[in-house]
Amino acid sequence: MQAEIITIGDEILIGQIVDTNSAYIGQQLNKIGVSVYQITSIQDDKQHILQALKAAEKNADIVIITGGLGPTKDDITKHTLTEYFEDTLVQNDEVLKHVEDLFAKYISTPISNLNRMQALVPSKCEVLMNEYGTAPGMWLEKNQTVFVSLPGVPYEMKQLISNKVLPKIQQKFKRPHILHRTILTYGLGESAIAERIEHWETNLPEDIKLAYLPSLGKVRLRLSTKGFDVNVIEDNIQNQLKILMPFIEDIFVSFEDDFDSLEQVVAKELVNQNKTIAFAESCTGGKITEMFTRNSGASQYLKGSIMCYATQSKIDLLEVSVETINRFSVVSEPVAKEMAEQTRKKFKSDIAVSTTGNAGPTKGDSNVEVGTVCVAIATETGTETYTFHMGNMREKVINKTANKVLELLQKDFLKN
Repeated sequence: MQAEIITIGDEILIGQIVDTNSAYIGQQLNKIGVSVYQITSIQDDKQHILQALKAAEKNADIVIITGGLGPTKDDITKHTLTEYFEDTLVQNDEVLKHVEDLFAKYISTPISNLNRMQALVPSKCEVLMNEYGTAPGMWLEKNQTVFVSLPGVPYEMKQLISNKVLPKIQQKFKRPHILHRTILTYGLGESAIAERIEHWETNLPEDIKLAYLPSLGKVRLRLSTKGFDVNVIEDNIQNQLKILMPFIEDIFVSFEDDFDSLEQVVAKELVNQNKTIAFAESCTGGKITEMFTRNSGASQYLKGSIMCYATQSKIDLLEVSVETINRFSVVSEPVAKEMAEQTRKKFKSDIAVSTTGNAGPTKGDSNVEVGTVCVAIATETGTETYTFHMGNMREKVINKTANKVLELLQKDFLKN
């Protein structure tokens, strides 16, 4: 069965906000066996909304709509739904009491008639109570298609999806199981991987699809299938993985079902081996440290980080030799080596990593080419240094460097 997601709001179309709602809804629908056929973003315009609803009705069993349910005049979704369903608005007393209670408990400004009008809903809808806001969700049906209208505020939408919408879909529809198995690889590009596994891919059964998801030094390979017998589809996927793995074992990192990211793989290994790490970041500007600290539990293994962006900060904070900088340039393996070794010494960590480079667009304090990056990893047995050429786009250089550090740590310094 198929769903369409419609997001309403000029703020999405002009790039003022990023549509994270569709990504969340798509993930949650997929988990219960509902495939998303299409995601559509449209203006706060009655005719545009009506056209989108009519088109979605032809394509989907379920249409999820977010946005346009606020109390102000530019929020027109509810009125447009009423027209589309040839319905009228009626007051829902439960919603009205909820709105009044929210204002009495949490909102200092007086409740207005506009706020009370949130309790007006199409008479044909089933109200989905919104515990965290004033705009209720609405469940409507037309010509065997379900339409669900939800507020656009993400935390309000999420609780309605989890607590109201998904249970009702599961109760109403018989759905297949959708199974994805995603492999995380590092160190080889998409085309090179495709060449390696061409024969295997060509012989995949028709009901199993392969997708390549490349991103700056890493490639995810996603196998997808669906069916009503979960044991059968799991066995089918597992059989294909057994055939595939010998072709990619040297670049395989993990299954994303087990870990969300390579930094989590590295973090787990640091904890397992009871090792600590510290960073000295120049061209990456704290990116690598942020990748670790956004996950809980980083204090178990992360000793600290120094963001020494300017040349003088490398001298003042890390005591990198002026002579080394003058002789080799600030973007060089000898400077990266001193940075890593001094960081390991200062933080008393088992491992220390340093980055120094020209991310661009200008060359800064070094004459090496834009995109040149030097990395050093210091351990008790010595220091390894590397030079990479990461291209000429600043964001790409920073992100590729961060990913390369993770790859080096996982492959060479934290082997089991």
